[in-house]
Amino acid sequence: MHWIISLLIGGLVGWVASLVMKTDAQMGWIANVVIGVAGSVLGYWLAGVLGIVATNALLRFAIAVVGAVLLIFLLNRLGLYPKP
Repeated sequence: MHWIISLLIGGLVGWVASLVMKTDAQMGWIANVVIGVAGSVLGYWLAGVLGIVATNALLRFAIAVVGAVLLIFLLNRLGLYPKP
């Protein structure tokens, strides 16, 4: 059950990140989940490197969205993701 909730939250994170990056039209729900989950991992890793500790749910969500936005940006720059 925990992994289902993680996938749902990952999809939400990916969707919000795609709205921020204006790539929502190119992304389906599977891409939102993949970008959201992978971006969350990237965001939490980067937050750990910077010494940022997520103490509440809002900060954890923001870190996940920032990581997903960063992932979309990096994929765009590498030419592996369609540009808006």
